[in-house]
Amino acid sequence: IKEDFEIIDKNQIPSATELKKEEKAKTEEARWSAPILSLARKASENLALSYGNALKSASLVGFISKPVSNDSTAKTSVRCHAMEERANLMNMMKLSIKILIQSALSLGRTLDSDFPPLQQFFVVLEHCLKHGLKVKKTFIGQNKSFFGPLELVEKLCPEASDIATSVKNLPELKTAVGRGRAWLYLALMQKKLADYLKVLLDHKHLLSEFYEADALMMEEEGAVIVGLLVGLNVIDANLCLKGEDLDSQVGVIDFSLYLKETQDSDDKQDGGITAVLDQKHYVEELNRHLSCTVADLQNKIDCLEKTNSKLQEELAAATDRIGSLQEEQQQLKQQNELIRQRSEKSVEVTKEDTQVELDTYKQSRQGLDEMYSDVWKQLKEEKKMRLELEKELELQIGMKTEMEIAMKLLEKDTHEKQDTLVALRQQLEEVKAINLQMFHKSQNAESSLQQKTEAISSFEGKTNEMMTSMKQMEERLQHAEKARQAAEERCSKMKQELAGRLGTCQQQMSQLDSKCSTLEKELKSEKEQRQTLQKELHQEKDAATLLKTELQQMEGLKKELRKLQDEKQQLEKVCEEQEQALQEMGLHLSQSKLKMEDIKEVNKALKGHTWLKDDEATHCKQCEKEFSISRRKHHCRNCGDIFCNTCSSNELALPSYPKPVRVCDTCHTLLLQRCSSNSS
Repeated sequence: IKEDFEIIDKNQIPSATELKKEEKAKTEEARWSAPILSLARKASENLALSYGNALKSASLVGFISKPVSNDSTAKTSVRCHAMEERANLMNMMKLSIKILIQSALSLGRTLDSDFPPLQQFFVVLEHCLKHGLKVKKTFIGQNKSFFGPLELVEKLCPEASDIATSVKNLPELKTAVGRGRAWLYLALMQKKLADYLKVLLDHKHLLSEFYEADALMMEEEGAVIVGLLVGLNVIDANLCLKGEDLDSQVGVIDFSLYLKETQDSDDKQDGGITAVLDQKHYVEELNRHLSCTVADLQNKIDCLEKTNSKLQEELAAATDRIGSLQEEQQQLKQQNELIRQRSEKSVEVTKEDTQVELDTYKQSRQGLDEMYSDVWKQLKEEKKMRLELEKELELQIGMKTEMEIAMKLLEKDTHEKQDTLVALRQQLEEVKAINLQMFHKSQNAESSLQQKTEAISSFEGKTNEMMTSMKQMEERLQHAEKARQAAEERCSKMKQELAGRLGTCQQQMSQLDSKCSTLEKELKSEKEQRQTLQKELHQEKDAATLLKTELQQMEGLKKELRKLQDEKQQLEKVCEEQEQALQEMGLHLSQSKLKMEDIKEVNKALKGHTWLKDDEATHCKQCEKEFSISRRKHHCRNCGDIFCNTCSSNELALPSYPKPVRVCDTCHTLLLQRCSSNSS
């Protein structure tokens, strides 16, 4: 028998030491990977069982067409399903913590946010915290986030207040999921994640508001996971939150980190079978996650469309409100202009009235000055006459004997003159009282009319001058009386001497009587003038009251102007706030539009359909009839293929189109099935 031999160089043959080293490395890798592979197998088997149980429970509930069993069996199946989910999540948590600790210790340095085992640890922890969460309905839609129970840590443990404040102050985070992820990052960096979760587990009566009764955090598995998290205090992590987009991260568990092939030659067949099974379970889990993500994305699209419609309605209402406010503002401006014009006109009228009154005051003052000058001249003439009388009395001292008969007549005349003097004094007192009244009235006029204080003060000065002149006249009368008394004494001594000159004295007395009558007429004229002045003062008082009322009206108009200005400022503030709200709503709309575009791209990527061109299709895809002038081409808006009118006569509302659009028969049935499954 011929044998084929192959010549091999000695250099290519490995030495014994190299073979031993390779065997040692294989044994070390087998030791390290064996428990992980066993745990991964258990986890995959548990996931497969949970997936099967979930299908069974779905068939029991009504998602899948299957005969419905009793309520007790359905409840027990749901409980078993929840227990299996908790066990699977706990096993995945054990695996992720173990691999994270081993990889961190092998590296020997602080971990970054790009480290894959650390990322997978946070994904698994997020799934654990989301298990059994209650759905809360809000204005936008349904909200299901694990940040709500994490906020309780700040109340229960005051040390966690720094984390809460730093998370709230981050401007990049806009969703509750992103804030919850940032909170977990910061707690891991502080090495107090296990302590904070232990505080939450100690107060389960508070957690019952957020979790169902069969949730992982409400059962014993939560305490086990908290005990496992204590081992993470060995790791040093340095995670940067500013550059990462924590809101839009998709939390999918990557099982490839936990599935490694063994290199033992003896267990190749078992390893291949287990690898195939693991890959099968991994693909099934990925499909389940993808279906869940697709359903979540469709729900998000519906919520975003609803929010967009609501925001558009609010925008329309806000624009209408702004238009009405602008119209009101224009009306207020017109009213302000009218009020300002009226006030200016009233001010001009008051100015003209004051000028006319000042002119009248000046004219009255000129007339008073002329009267005062005439009275002063008459007083000077009387002084001269009295001096002449005194000289004549000195001449009559030597004629005492002639005045005895005439004295009786003189006494009568003196009595009559005394009566006239008393009457004059009474008139003077009345004049004084009138002057005092005029003075008080002028003071009141001064208080009411501040603008006319100068005119009234000058008038009061002139009245004071009149008073002084009257006082001087009284003093002169007193001197005259004293002189008369002295003359009477002298006349009593010289009655004899005055007898011969009675005729001359009578003539002089007649002249004095005529002068007294003229003085009385002048006093009457002065009384009339004072009465006219009093009337003018009354008129001035009336004018002052009118001016007061006008001033009050002006003050009222000023108050109304201030109120209108305040209202204008308030309206401007409201307009500014509404503009800010519109800007914020515009930002939200732009963000929602961006999210819609991203979701559309994801849907397109998931669907993988392409839009066929008109030149590429000559026959209908469903009935395979040739297109012609009578049989036109129509695109299906869901799959992008070209059909005839009979095969694409249905219409449905798609997420990418606001109105119902044309859809083929196959897409119509598929979409109806999806809608029915989502609604159930």
